[in-house]
Amino acid sequence: MDVDSRKRELVKEFSPMLLRSTKWSKIWIGTLVGFILWGLVAFVIQVVKGHEVTGMRDNVVWGIYIINFIFFVCLSYSGAFISGILHFFKTPWKNSVSRIVEIITVVSLIIGPIFILLCIGRLDRLHYLFLYPRIQSPITWDIIAIITDLIGCFIYLYLTFIPDFAILRDNSKDVPEWRRRLYTFLAIGYRDTPTQRNRLHKITRIMSAMIIALAIVAYTVLAWIFSLTLQPGWNSTIFAPYFIVAGLYSGVGVIIIAMYLIRKYYKLDHYIRKVHFIGAGVILLVISLLFGYFTFSEYFSRWFSHKTHDADLLNTLFNRYFWEFIFANYIGVLVPIVILFFKRFRTIKSITFAAVIAVLGLWLNRYLIVVPTLETPYLPIQDTRPEFIHYSATWIEWALSFAGIAAFVLFFILIMRLVPIIPISGIIDYEREGKGGTHDVTQYQLK
Repeated sequence: MDVDSRKRELVKEFSPMLLRSTKWSKIWIGTLVGFILWGLVAFVIQVVKGHEVTGMRDNVVWGIYIINFIFFVCLSYSGAFISGILHFFKTPWKNSVSRIVEIITVVSLIIGPIFILLCIGRLDRLHYLFLYPRIQSPITWDIIAIITDLIGCFIYLYLTFIPDFAILRDNSKDVPEWRRRLYTFLAIGYRDTPTQRNRLHKITRIMSAMIIALAIVAYTVLAWIFSLTLQPGWNSTIFAPYFIVAGLYSGVGVIIIAMYLIRKYYKLDHYIRKVHFIGAGVILLVISLLFGYFTFSEYFSRWFSHKTHDADLLNTLFNRYFWEFIFANYIGVLVPIVILFFKRFRTIKSITFAAVIAVLGLWLNRYLIVVPTLETPYLPIQDTRPEFIHYSATWIEWALSFAGIAAFVLFFILIMRLVPIIPISGIIDYEREGKGGTHDVTQYQLK
């Protein structure tokens, strides 16, 4: 079978994913839109009435908005790092998961900064951050890092999409005219000639190296927002590598969950195979060991130092957030390790379950970094009213949080309706290079 025939065959195989909508998919998209509309209502109420409708007060000035920001931004950075590694080192099975990772990277980098805007009480003064930035402030550094990373990730994602845009442009017959025109525009004249192919591969490889560097820098700058303060619980020299490991932990977990859902819903068992889950599970195991080590070092040093402010913070954690502490730092770390350490437990469902536990534990870990620390300030609290001392998220904050998650999933689905989730160009390149001398998908995946 020649290359052109193979392209038409693959386009025909993936066309149902791009063009057809089932009853359940419409219900699912409608549910996501409902959550987003619910969030918009909450946003309007917050803008009209101010932050008094949230649980944030003078003492606890950050709540689950900033926690969601950290989670999504770290997710995007980890996705960029993992995607860069897959492309730079030409990992044999990258084509089964690379596009999932790339889409997660860009979508989470769009959703994450939105939660920062929700923390701002005066959105009409947002432009001052850009007109009068203070280069001494780590927050300014973070804004620069996020914008730079967003631009870099968009360029990188677009470069990886170009070959598939060209394939869909040339081989899609029964598609709406607007979709064909869109593919033609986005393909920017790419014809898959040897010269164009080599040039695109070279540019993509360079961009993958840049993305890796940007991810490390961005992780570090985000951690510095906390660690460069004198606040107990934040002022730590290991926060930068701790955030890097935590970001990778959440990133690999979300990737595994996405792999499971996409494999199950779109019937891609012959592309996303058990071997990919085992590989991702082993990576998650290694990262969970590192994350557990950093978490233990962080809390052990505070406990052993017997400093007054550190002791106050630990008392707050153990008294008010005991079960959250247990889930985040014990269940969220030890359960994935136990499941993934033994080979007989490494099934697709058990690996996915371990990833869910890891992601939930990581989110709670971010919560314990932000809220209990702000509830334990240096200066004694004069106001004895509990609502001004302790933080409890309101329905407004939860509505906007779930709206953010729904928007993340909806954007992911919309991008999957634009291009196949398994890169057609990756399969063609693999077969063109003669790996295994066959078009058999099983050999392609198990290389």
